[in-house]
Amino acid sequence: MNTADEEKGLMACVHCGFCLDACPTYRETGDEADSPRGRIVLMRGIFEGKIPLISEEMTGPGSAGYHLDRCLGCRACETACPSGVPYGALLENVRDKQEKVAKRSLNEKILRTSLLTMLTQPPLLKAALIAGRLTGGAIPTPLARFVGLPDNTRMPIPKSLSVSSAAAPVYTHAQGGRRGRAVLLTGCVMSVLYGPVHAATVRVLAANGVEVIAPPAQPCCGALHGHQGEMAGAIELAKKTIAALEGENADVYISNSAGCGSFLKEYGKLLKDDAEWNERAAAFSAKVKDVSEYLSELGPRPMTNPINARVTYHDACHLAHGQRITSPPRQLIKAIPGVTFVEAAESDLCCGSAGVYNYLQPKMARNLLRRKVANLLAVDADIIVTGNPGCLAWIQQGVEGESLPAGTRLPEVVHPVELLDRAYAKT
Repeated sequence: MNTADEEKGLMACVHCGFCLDACPTYRETGDEADSPRGRIVLMRGIFEGKIPLISEEMTGPGSAGYHLDRCLGCRACETACPSGVPYGALLENVRDKQEKVAKRSLNEKILRTSLLTMLTQPPLLKAALIAGRLTGGAIPTPLARFVGLPDNTRMPIPKSLSVSSAAAPVYTHAQGGRRGRAVLLTGCVMSVLYGPVHAATVRVLAANGVEVIAPPAQPCCGALHGHQGEMAGAIELAKKTIAALEGENADVYISNSAGCGSFLKEYGKLLKDDAEWNERAAAFSAKVKDVSEYLSELGPRPMTNPINARVTYHDACHLAHGQRITSPPRQLIKAIPGVTFVEAAESDLCCGSAGVYNYLQPKMARNLLRRKVANLLAVDADIIVTGNPGCLAWIQQGVEGESLPAGTRLPEVVHPVELLDRAYAKT
């Protein structure tokens, strides 16, 4: 974000307060500095040189850095904002500045660097998951305490790493007449923890007449870097992603990860000041679609395999607020024969995962998780559906940790495309 865009974005806020009720952290704390409006005031003060971004003496409550760190980046404020404040871009921009000057403790530096490195490099994530099996997913207490995590912090350990990290087929034929050609964006965390979601995505697209290419060894899209204020790394990865995939002659680039999809759609903005890459980035972003968005636009073919279940849906933040996609997933779920759809309260309120937020701000994240799980369980659904890997893992953890009456069957937590895959399955 250049200086002119930053100033324009900051000045767009009229301090009306519509964002307050939409903000999860403000709901929890009631502190104006933990609201989007309050954080905009802090950002503007930083921009104008009136307050320090962060300093050795000002890292606790009341400092700009403290309250910016506590922001989830869920972008619910953007949906509520009548003035079109680009809050997400402003947050990434100020975090980029913050990380260049922040004097963080050694343990916090280790935690932040380790998370970003591990989650964006599939071989390292696999190694960490293999090691995590020795403790059942629990991070050893001495290590957790050293980096500032609660004693009972856990990693999401799949039942079978070979299954969870199985690669999607490189090429899959369209069925019943070709309607499109898609590249599946396989990502980092998704490719290691949610290989079955990729497989389901390929089958559902193929069943709807779409041929699918899933090029192996795709680069990280840069979303986690961007959200954590590492913009140089995000830009480098964006360029690598474009270069690796733009020659595939695809009609569409399909994402099944809300956070990645939102960031991929903003490549054009990310690289708009780069003369060599701006047109390529804009052309690439224009073809990125969430799988639910694309299927809804394409017109899903009839599903013939009934799923007799009560199903509820959690809006992943970067799908609902980053991409403004809320109806397509619900419409697809409701189109499945046998499904009874039940809407949960606060379905679009953040669950607290937010990339690596649940590790960096564990107390706030767990408060939000408890609220989310309570709302989801209140509708007595058999299946909870959500379209982002962080949400899937975090809500699953919350559901499993909830104290329920003896004999209560825990709801299943799945990606929307997994449910559609069952509905299209040939019996």
